[in-house]
Amino acid sequence: MNHYLIECCANSIQSAINGEKGGSNRIELCADLELGGLTPRRKDILKTKKVLNIPIYVLIRPRGGDFIYSQNELSKMLSDIQFCKTVRCEGVVIGALKKNGSINIKQTKQMVRAATPMRVTFHRAFDEGNDLQKNLEDVIACGCDILLTAGQAKNISLGFKNLKKLVRISAGRINILAGSGVNHTNAEDLFKIGVRNFHLSGSEKNKDGVLETNSKNIQAVLEKLEGIV
Repeated sequence: MNHYLIECCANSIQSAINGEKGGSNRIELCADLELGGLTPRRKDILKTKKVLNIPIYVLIRPRGGDFIYSQNELSKMLSDIQFCKTVRCEGVVIGALKKNGSINIKQTKQMVRAATPMRVTFHRAFDEGNDLQKNLEDVIACGCDILLTAGQAKNISLGFKNLKKLVRISAGRINILAGSGVNHTNAEDLFKIGVRNFHLSGSEKNKDGVLETNSKNIQAVLEKLEGIV
């Protein structure tokens, strides 16, 4: 039996519902997907928890742009992490860099400590890093459970070789979660290089012109993975 996980990046309550309907094992809840995803409103976190039956990880990102955060921004992120812990979310999604592209170990460790006992994903800030292997080791050393990455590239197609390398050198010490461009056409290729965790929004513009997860896009990836012997 093959073991894998599909995480739906949901930018709204409805997207989260659609993601679960499509067969996702977990939701990453965010807002403003067009900005790369920001922290959702607290009332939306609470509403989503009420309507879903699968785990929710909440994106902790106070603004768009880079991942170099001031002390005030860090304080806001720590407050949001505390809220997620208080309302019993299963995990949070975080990340911080220094100006030179290295992992901001001090800030990341603070967020990981604040999140305990929730699980922690280090997000695609990693893909703007300056050293694939060193950045990986730093993320692991900070205590993160999961690394969301396209292999330090714009998307998984461009970062395919690096994803293969990350799976190999992580050696089970952290779960590599492939994201950015994952769909039913490349899921099998990712599986063949050892990826077992898949992240996608499966989003399309709905009838109102708003980006929203289409459950059929999630289901298509699930069916592709189920077909692998």
